[in-house]
Amino acid sequence: MKLTPAMERYVLHWGEMGSRWGVNRSVSQIHALLYLAARPMHAEEISETLNIARSNVSTSLKELQGWELVHLIHVLGDRRDHFEATHDLWEMLLTIANARKQREIAPTLTTLRQCVLDGSEENEIPAESLKRMQDMLDFITNLTNWYEQISRLPKGTLIKIMKLGAKVAKFVGK
Repeated sequence: MKLTPAMERYVLHWGEMGSRWGVNRSVSQIHALLYLAARPMHAEEISETLNIARSNVSTSLKELQGWELVHLIHVLGDRRDHFEATHDLWEMLLTIANARKQREIAPTLTTLRQCVLDGSEENEIPAESLKRMQDMLDFITNLTNWYEQISRLPKGTLIKIMKLGAKVAKFVGK
């Protein structure tokens, strides 16, 4: 696949942003390439297009499949596995958010609950420290509950809410 200068800049930037979000640069670049691609691509083609080692491409594709951002596709007449990215941006956003919730937020909530429980049984803990741990637990729990409710809304409703922006304050009071 031949990348135009704009496509190359997009792929490189997505790789840079991925590394800032804690995702391997190659994984992010492959995701960007497959998102832009007009058709499913096989690993060798990805490797050649991005000038990335074939083994790195295989590992990255497995990670992207684990995140459910890339799907295996079979092409008639070709025995190789082909891959395509999710192109629906809302589906992509919710998939990433859900995966991060499971990998990062859920363990944090478990730890916070245990810290609050343990702290409430400790005589030496300053009351303010225990309160701050409880506040953090409450905040992340509320944020998680909000996410659960929002993520179940139909895509059209999500788009309307997003477009409302700060105007939503009219509905909930200032």
